[in-house]
Amino acid sequence: MKKTDCFQLGYIAKLHGFKGEVSLFMDVTDPSKYASLDALFIEIDQQLIPFFVERIKLKNKGFAALKLEGVDTEEEARRILRKSVFLPNTLLEDLDDKHFYDHEIVGFEVIDAEYGSVGEAEDVIELGPNVLLQVNAKGQEILIPLIPGLVQKVDRANKKLHVEAPEGLLSLYL
Repeated sequence: MKKTDCFQLGYIAKLHGFKGEVSLFMDVTDPSKYASLDALFIEIDQQLIPFFVERIKLKNKGFAALKLEGVDTEEEARRILRKSVFLPNTLLEDLDDKHFYDHEIVGFEVIDAEYGSVGEAEDVIELGPNVLLQVNAKGQEILIPLIPGLVQKVDRANKKLHVEAPEGLLSLYL
């Protein structure tokens, strides 16, 4: 499995007991959608290694107690600590043309209703309750708050994100 065919679910945060269980932090909006996983990939030495899930029990705040097949000791569990966990993109729900997954728009051209082409989407940054779209405009960083109504259209086929930035925001940058 290639990393480009996957999305990052989260990471192995810490040990959970002494028999190979770990605590998985899921960096997703709704962890309950992943409560019945049967397999996942862990990035080890820049390779995605498949693991079968023996059991998973959701905890609070995005954490889950996770037992993987073949990880039966504390020592084996330590090998996967702080490693990123991935799932195939095929497990993602299809979204309409006004919503997107944060990872999928990286590299999209950002087009504002007033200014036209602004630059390339580099990242979605979460700063507490504030979510920002980070755009590279010919080497200059532009941060646009991802507020309701900002995204006008997600054109996946042409890798374009159409937005309507708050009045006056882009003129501060451009």
